[in-house]
Amino acid sequence: MAVSGFEGFEKRLELHFFGDDSLSNINNNMGLRLLDFESIEQVLRAVQCIVVSAVGNHFFDAYVLSESSMFVYPTKIIIKTCGTTQLLKSVRPLTHFANKLNLKLCGCRYTRGSFIFPKSQPFPHTNFKEEVIYIEENLPKNLVYRKASVMPSKNPCYSWHVFAAGDQNHRKKSNSDVTFEICMTELDRHLARKFYKKAGDCKTGDSAGKEMTVLTGIDDINPRAFICDFAFDPCGYSTNGIDGDRYSTIHVTPEDGYSYASFECVGSVYDDDVDIVETLKKAVQVFKPATVSVSTTSNSREVWTTVARAMEPLGLKCRTFAMDEFPAAGTVVFQTFTAARRK
Repeated sequence: MAVSGFEGFEKRLELHFFGDDSLSNINNNMGLRLLDFESIEQVLRAVQCIVVSAVGNHFFDAYVLSESSMFVYPTKIIIKTCGTTQLLKSVRPLTHFANKLNLKLCGCRYTRGSFIFPKSQPFPHTNFKEEVIYIEENLPKNLVYRKASVMPSKNPCYSWHVFAAGDQNHRKKSNSDVTFEICMTELDRHLARKFYKKAGDCKTGDSAGKEMTVLTGIDDINPRAFICDFAFDPCGYSTNGIDGDRYSTIHVTPEDGYSYASFECVGSVYDDDVDIVETLKKAVQVFKPATVSVSTTSNSREVWTTVARAMEPLGLKCRTFAMDEFPAAGTVVFQTFTAARRK
């Protein structure tokens, strides 16, 4: 917990692994999903969070954490944590446990926005330079293609920080995946109040979370998704959505003065553009924020137009546009949008 308030902006870490195909077949292509829960708990203890709910399907496992979410695929793991967690301390134990499964790290991507309470962050998250140094010290030498960048905005409070690293094979790998990371601040106060538990409410985090999901319309963002949700006491909310091999996730810190919500999902450059636009619009409409920052990571330079088509009908005007190329991640586009000042 930060001195002035809870830090909503998440740190996000994505690690990619590769292994011997014959060994993968022996393990029924489960890969990282074979990690036992004790090992997962050990990793999360280093980060300083715990699992509060979990669900899985044929493709991956999704965990709601006390400080955001984690997704485990056979050869990929994604962890998002907020507050004063020490996310980067997961790199070393994750690499260690993956090695025991004959999986080797081949790619790494770390992203985050600008912290609301930067002075409350512990090492190695005291500043971006320290974070980059720490990651590089804990990566194997085969990840030779490395780049770190701070993508600016007109308001320095909304800069986007990116570090990516990969080996020769990961650098050459091309796919159609698009990752959308949306950060929203200054949420509509009336809507934010829906993420508070009522006084005297004795419901569990699971049951209260389900109520919030329906009450706010989050269940309508992607009606196909299976939702695993959780409400915190006295306020706050997290949910993971599972739709085939794709995930989505929402996290809400509703307190006045530092309200924050995030929405993240994955798609493809080959998806129906109308569907993606509608999904992003629905997610932002749940909160009606005054400021929205959106990062897209893909192998396409044009995906930013999809974001603009989703934001502009909501009265959000693009104020900042930045694009950068990362050898081990592809093209990252960062945009910020602001609404007319609310009275």
